Amino acid sequence: MTATTAPQPPSATPYGTLPPASPLPQRRPVSLPRLAQMREAGEKITMLTAYDATFAAVADAAGVDCILVGDSLGMVCQGLPSTVGVQLDTMAYHTASVARGLHRVQGTAWLVADLPYGTYAESREQALRSACTLMQAGAHMVKLEGGGWTAPTVEFLVQRGVPVCAHLGLTPQTVHALGGYRVQGKTEDAARTLRKEALELQNAGAAMLVLEMVPAVLAAEITAELPHCHTIGIGAGNGTAGQVLVLHDMLGVNLGKMARFVHNFMQDAGSVRGAMEAYVQAVKQGRFPDNTLHAW
Repeated sequence: MTATTAPQPPSATPYGTLPPASPLPQRRPVSLPRLAQMREAGEKITMLTAYDATFAAVADAAGVDCILVGDSLGMVCQGLPSTVGVQLDTMAYHTASVARGLHRVQGTAWLVADLPYGTYAESREQALRSACTLMQAGAHMVKLEGGGWTAPTVEFLVQRGVPVCAHLGLTPQTVHALGGYRVQGKTEDAARTLRKEALELQNAGAAMLVLEMVPAVLAAEITAELPHCHTIGIGAGNGTAGQVLVLHDMLGVNLGKMARFVHNFMQDAGSVRGAMEAYVQAVKQGRFPDNTLHAW
């Protein structure tokens, strides 16, 4: 190299593989204590689904706090009519893919994986075996649906070192029993049950709770009643501790009708990462969701 020759940057590597030296992470790793600090400070928690290494890495770079490997992959990736047909080995495969993507870019997002239908209802021991499969694939936390009967299972898992995210309101795995994709907790009795089950799940040790398609006022009230369990809303208004959307929905890539609670962040973004960054900022700044447009 002569004195006038500028040093050349490392050559690009194919298919997004790591350069010789991956840059250091730009933020603190997201953890249970970090999530608690965010909640205490009033900072909204952002969550998006991802199902592969590349999208997970992009979401992390965009500042998404939590990545959910959701059983929604059955519908958006596999083309299934609901999440009921998703298998545990499929969830483990996608969880491992996302975990590898985060590792390759020294990602700091908190990784949550769904326990699919039929893998935790038989017994607490079955739930632990299923949770271990996803944790060994790279998950930091597992998510399960339902209240009431699930509280002892949550306690069993938490006591054995498995962080748990619960899920109330519209629970897609039991959509047939609910009579379709309908708002939950609209009557006084239903709202009372949701409050009771949410408190039971917090007391059982659940650190997070997804509230799906729950009236905004009720979701905000439940959030205020759960100081140690961070509520993550989807179609539940802006009064929750955080928000989650399915990746394909927020990018406007949807084979069916767009749900009321979704906003297409790709419309005004020049890239996928730009859309994710816009989502993160909108949630952090309290601009999304807008209760007049995206809630009940």
